[in-house]
Amino acid sequence: MDLFSVASFPFIFLGVLSLLYAYARPATQDWFPPLRNKRVCLLIAHPDDEAMFFAPTVLALTRPESGNHVKILCLSTGNADGLGETRRRELVKSALLLGLRHESDVLVIDSPDFPDSMTTTWDKDGISKLLSSSFVPRSANASGAARDEAPTAAIDVLITFDGSGISSHPNHISLYHGARAFIQALLRANPGWASPVDLYTLTSVGIVRKYTSFLDTLATLATVLFRGSEARRPSDQGNPGTLINMSSLFGGHESYGTARRAMTEAHRSQMVWFRWGWILMSRYMVINDLRLEHVKA
Repeated sequence: MDLFSVASFPFIFLGVLSLLYAYARPATQDWFPPLRNKRVCLLIAHPDDEAMFFAPTVLALTRPESGNHVKILCLSTGNADGLGETRRRELVKSALLLGLRHESDVLVIDSPDFPDSMTTTWDKDGISKLLSSSFVPRSANASGAARDEAPTAAIDVLITFDGSGISSHPNHISLYHGARAFIQALLRANPGWASPVDLYTLTSVGIVRKYTSFLDTLATLATVLFRGSEARRPSDQGNPGTLINMSSLFGGHESYGTARRAMTEAHRSQMVWFRWGWILMSRYMVINDLRLEHVKA
């Protein structure tokens, strides 16, 4: 075998894998149907979380034909370096690039209760109360609310980090516990009824898988299939037990290129050298798998 053949083998191998990915993407949508006609809130901790971690999900949910209405609730301005107002504007620009309808669909909280910090755990009950005040009608929280009527909320689906927070950031992990506390509060306030809001969490993976980009497809599908019937167990609202969102590698709005632009063009203040490694290699730029949380009161 000549030197040229040896040198070209990695490129041929990657080409074959990218073709397999292109085949697997529409097939996966058939196996794991996406959400449709839902009011969705993406709960994040910092501006740029929506692009670095959730871009494939936001791109999938904002397809015009899906009928979804997506909002982003960010619990800090990311002001650790004094760039809070800049990062707030960058989040709005990124969200619109990723397909949100209006600037008003992005809400950024600036509160001393939720500081941008690598060492601070946010209070889960504080997060739960914020979610309730934002999305649960006041009448539903009233002590005299009718028990014979199904509870309502201004959203159908809440999406956030899982208990490992992808990067083990304490602010990310706090959102998981706060979101679960919110669902538990809904259930306790309405005994006998299912929660009107379904909670999905983004699956954390090990460091090797985290940096394999689209090559993580097989491992993602194998992990979900290994979960068996639990992965397909729907919510009481009929929503799927697992969401898998895979962006196109080349071309179109729902693509890796759009996710990359959301970082490089919108979040310019955050484009330090190591962000490029994440953009080029992270599987979260192209693949998201989200698990339905079956929360009990």
